[in-house]
Amino acid sequence: MATDTNVVLDGFLDEETVPGDLHGTTARFRLTVSPTDERTDEMILPCTVTDSELAHAVIHDLAPGDQLRVTGYLRLPRTPDEPMWLAVTTLTVLETASQLSDPAAAATALIERYGPYVCWFDADTTDVEVFTEGGTWVGTAPEPNGLGALLEAFEHRQAAGGE
Repeated sequence: MATDTNVVLDGFLDEETVPGDLHGTTARFRLTVSPTDERTDEMILPCTVTDSELAHAVIHDLAPGDQLRVTGYLRLPRTPDEPMWLAVTTLTVLETASQLSDPAAAATALIERYGPYVCWFDADTTDVEVFTEGGTWVGTAPEPNGLGALLEAFEHRQAAGGE
């Protein structure tokens, strides 16, 4: 596919990046793209970086939770067993993962993104506080394993027009 058919996508890095080769001259990561607040519209897109300077930055400078804008071209599968991926040519960090200003709190708490949601994990309790990225309160999951049920209930309320 020609590089003159570039696509631009915004999304979140939900997990660590990985080197694509032994020397770290390429990189791979998965971008979570959420064009709407509907979970059914969410997509996880595998991405590769072959430019060695950009790969170095991807491996060493990005963190889960970063919001990214990537430009590249889609590599569509030619056979049923090949994956589709985005060959990234440029990358911009739109927003870094939330950093806690209190170092003491940073040792006992963690903020993570799940698509359009922001979750607050506190080491002193099993509760997980959840908000949308726009700041709307979603609720509290009694434990991390309850996040899926909480998010599903919230999305059903939103789809039904509830608060």
